Formats: sequence, structure tokens, C-alpha cells
Amino acid sequence: MKYTEIDDIHIPELEIYHSLRDNAFDKENSFIADSPKVANMLLKTSMEIKSILATKEYYDEFEDLISQKKIPKLFLTDKKEMQKIVGHKIHHNVMMHGIRPDETPLDGLDDNIIMVDIISSSENIGSIARSAAALGINSFVVPKQAPHPYGRRALRVSMGHTCMLKIHIYDDIFSTLKELQANGYRIFGAEITENSTPLLQVKIPKKWVLLMGNEGKGLSKEILDACDEIVHIEMQAGVKSFNVGVAASILMYQFKSRA
Repeated sequence: MKYTEIDDIHIPELEIYHSLRDNAFDKENSFIADSPKVANMLLKTSMEIKSILATKEYYDEFEDLISQKKIPKLFLTDKKEMQKIVGHKIHHNVMMHGIRPDETPLDGLDDNIIMVDIISSSENIGSIARSAAALGINSFVVPKQAPHPYGRRALRVSMGHTCMLKIHIYDDIFSTLKELQANGYRIFGAEITENSTPLLQVKIPKKWVLLMGNEGKGLSKEILDACDEIVHIEMQAGVKSFNVGVAASILMYQFKSRA
């Protein structure tokens, strides 16, 4: 492999690694991934990879995998220089610049969908993506205002499994829900209300959407009214809720296994 050796991490060619933090994207729809597990998973896909920034140890260990793709730039540096990008000590030895896959239109999604309202945490987005991929729920619908599944932190938390999902980004939740209903989906809002159905009593249809709310506020009354049914996870008295990532995982498992 031919490398470009880097002594100064601040050269113009590496600006993308400094500027794309978490939910930032450029006009090319770039993303930055880090850690060998994430990078290696992405290398096994058809995704376009623009460059890799890594240590000699990484290149030596995964030379066969890297060589399978035509990557325009392979930058060689050391951990000390890479740490100048992230601003703290790192344990991994690779970063990657790739291009996000095209979004999937609503009518191209699978029969089972996990959808979120405006979630604020990149970690929760990544956690939900990882659980969805593990459970075989391959469609993820996310609002434009929330962290993107290909944001650096969300992608890392997903362990790269975001690449297994069809992603749709929506602008307006109400028009999106209406279109999904018109396409034959039953919308289940996850919330504890006076009339919500306990999870173990829900009848699972063939086509469904699980809609998760904000970490603190949950789903608004207006959004709940737009759903076909409200479902809650049975919990012990005195416990108000699960973390949204945990709740999504429990719901997805039950819906998928009982369909």
C-alpha cells in the first residue's frame, strides 16, 4: 500500500477530520468514523471511502481488507498526532472519511420501522441503531433536527451497524406519519398514558412503526393523537420510565419476535 506520511495533522487535506464533529456534514454528505471495529465494518460495504488516517499498526494488521477497496488517500501518522484532532487521549488507531449512503424514501422502507421524534443524544441514536440491526429491524426514521445516525459519536456507539440500516430523514412528523399510514403501517407510539396498551397485550400487525419520544418530554399529545395506538412497557411501581435506547430495544424485540 502507498501511504502519505503525515507529521503535521493540520494540513489542508486533513481539514475534514477536524471540522466534521458529531452532527456536522458537508455538501458531499461526508462522515467521519473512528475505531477499527467501525472502520472495518464500513470497509466491507459498498460505501464510498475517501480516505483513511491511521497508524502503521492498523495498516499492517488490516492490509488485506483495505486493499479490497480503491481508497484515494491513505494517510499514515501516529496516535499522538491523531489525538490533536479529538482533543483527548484515544485508544483506537484509525479514522475514516466516507460518504453517507443515499437516504431511502418512505415507500422503500421495510415492513418494520423504528422511528424517533426529536432525540437529543447521539449516544441514544447510535444505541437504537445497533439494537435495530441486531434484531433485524432494518429501517430507521429520524427527524432532521435530531443527531444523524452517521454522526461521529452515533456511528461509534452503533459499532458501525448503522451501515446495515435503511435511513430516512424527515422534516415534518405529522405528514410523515400520515404517509406511513397511507402505505399500510400501523403507528405505535411508546408512552405511558391512561389508555395505553400494555406491551404484552399488543396485537402485532404485519406492517408497523414504533415511534419513540424525546428523552425528557416523551411524545406530545398532538403526536400521540396522530398515532394508531399507544403502547407502554409494564414496570414496577415507582419507576417512571426506561432510557429511550433501552425502551426501544425491549419494544423492538417483542414486536419482532411476536409478529
